[in-house]
Amino acid sequence: MVKGGNIGLAALSEDAGSVIVSLSWSSASGDGDADVSVLLLGAGGKVRDDADFFFYNNPAAADGSVQLLGKTPTADGSEDRISLDLTAAPPDVERIVVAASRYGGACFGDLDDLRVTLADRTGETLLGFSADGAGTERAFIFGELYRRGEEWKFRAVGQGYRSGLAGLATDFGIEVDEGDEGDEHASAAESASGHAPASERATPPLEATSAGDPPAPAPPLQEPSAPARDLGRAPADHGRALAAPPGPPPRRHGGPRTAKKKVTLPDVPRRSLAENDFWREARLFPVPPLRSDREREMRATSVLLAVMAQVPEFGRRLTAAFGAPAGRMQTFVEVSLPFGDAPRRPDGVVRVERAGRLWTALIETKTNGNPLKSAQVQDYMDIAARRGYEAVVTLSNDVALEGSPLVDVKVDGRRKHKVALWHLSWAEVAHQAHMLIRHEGVGEATHAWLLHELLHYLQHENSGCHGFQNMGPAWVPVRNGIDTETLVQGDRRAVEVVESWERLIRQVCLRLGGALGQKVLPVQRAKRGTDPHSRRAALADRLCEEGRLTAELRIDGAPGILTIIADLRTGKLRTSVEIPVPDHGYPLNWAKRLVRRLSDAPADVHVEALVAGRRGPRGTLERLRPEPAGILPQDGARITGFRLSLFKGMGSTRGNAESGFIRSVDDAVDRFHAGVVTHLA
Repeated sequence: MVKGGNIGLAALSEDAGSVIVSLSWSSASGDGDADVSVLLLGAGGKVRDDADFFFYNNPAAADGSVQLLGKTPTADGSEDRISLDLTAAPPDVERIVVAASRYGGACFGDLDDLRVTLADRTGETLLGFSADGAGTERAFIFGELYRRGEEWKFRAVGQGYRSGLAGLATDFGIEVDEGDEGDEHASAAESASGHAPASERATPPLEATSAGDPPAPAPPLQEPSAPARDLGRAPADHGRALAAPPGPPPRRHGGPRTAKKKVTLPDVPRRSLAENDFWREARLFPVPPLRSDREREMRATSVLLAVMAQVPEFGRRLTAAFGAPAGRMQTFVEVSLPFGDAPRRPDGVVRVERAGRLWTALIETKTNGNPLKSAQVQDYMDIAARRGYEAVVTLSNDVALEGSPLVDVKVDGRRKHKVALWHLSWAEVAHQAHMLIRHEGVGEATHAWLLHELLHYLQHENSGCHGFQNMGPAWVPVRNGIDTETLVQGDRRAVEVVESWERLIRQVCLRLGGALGQKVLPVQRAKRGTDPHSRRAALADRLCEEGRLTAELRIDGAPGILTIIADLRTGKLRTSVEIPVPDHGYPLNWAKRLVRRLSDAPADVHVEALVAGRRGPRGTLERLRPEPAGILPQDGARITGFRLSLFKGMGSTRGNAESGFIRSVDDAVDRFHAGVVTHLA
């Protein structure tokens, strides 16, 4: 689409009542980020009340019409997805605005390839719009959906606000609190009134280009005098310099004032009433050893689907990503469905009812690292197509990668009815449960307890639901080939190891993000449009040449990108972060301030001064604490920053044991974040 263009969704798909809107961007540095927001507008182009504004602290509508699904990594950046159930939108909602905002002085001109895409419930892309020419805008409207009679249409907007999220929200009738003017990260701190005047809009409102469609209502030009709504947040702020004085962390503000208080579990467990440690607490989901993988799969499926049906927030969060509508959910196990000479029994079935319509997904589960079988999944795809079901969802320990499907299935293009194939990893299930009960909250204490019991079950060694835990058959030959210097570029086994490494890093992001309640995403420095296979082949060639696997993680609130390097030649893992120095000041003061901030960090933290064109001085904290000047170049060369690192030995097994490589990576990331990053944030 082109800027200002519009099109009816009915012309693109027969079933566009539930759509997924995806916003994406990239940056050369890999650390560019933004937050999505959605506004429901009534008559006059205003929100009906504060509850119509959805953002990071208010991610879902009670009626299921809007749900922010969060970010997913892509081959060249990240993609932020939003589920919109248009059939559930209240009748007095006339427009749905999809926007994003940046903080800490960052603007959209610093990002590349701004793009919005819209897909139907099967995941098939219906339209796309690339927004060009972004500059100093700190908030940006990508597009909007609006009613035209009984039909929903999409308009490509591509206009921004220099005044940030506060200016955008105010124009659409949201009140922004003035109390955050002193918070350097609050978008409301643009002016004394908490927002910039409308004259600072980067681009004017667009007119409709399609005959018979009304023009997009222009936001009001006057500055409202009402108190502003609280939009402050804790941004990524990756460029924080050492000169920033320590202080209280930025507040994370709540959702709409009318929202019901959410329930989360306390961080400190209750005091046990047991007489000794040998008493075992009764669990809702027992985890005794089972005789077969089939029994383990049946139990895991039943446990998960039961919790999904009883905890609406959890069930909706998992199914919204698959295009399911919001509605009454029921789940079933071991359902017999006719297929040829013998019936098939998928592990589970999920059905969602809304307004008399049913959405159905067949579930195929694997545990304990067992692979999915293409023939089995193909049968379920055929059954779903014949019976008019909407989706087949596979669930296993493995993590899906873009461009590398876990199973190969054929889709009969002659069939009018489309069936979507989705994959869910056990690590993603645990991540969503953790986010709800530890950070975002659920509606009832009973729901929080159910999710806690589910997490206990998933994390137990007998469940078989531990996520990705094996680097694959190519791991040992590749390590041996690197050790003996016999591995050559172009070896397919190196590509398999790169794929396993990418799966491991994505699982690390899910686990760490769930523990912190923050967005944690892998950084992929590739040009947009790069084929995933070509990108992984290039990384495999680097592995053959250098003997190292490298990954970068972007963590909200961290002072920089966390880098992980697995050196297969030396058997060492290095976790590190680079932090910049201020534009002004004295190097000795920078070094002293750094050592003070790391007063509780491990003594073996390795500190290196970054000097342009060559390696700078380096040493451990143990050596630098009594004399911080030891990290400064003797010749007075200019320092651009400091690199902080921790080293750890790698596990030598294939990864399915506690001492394995995967466990080593988990431990290294946890130790570095807890011991170093938390002291810098």
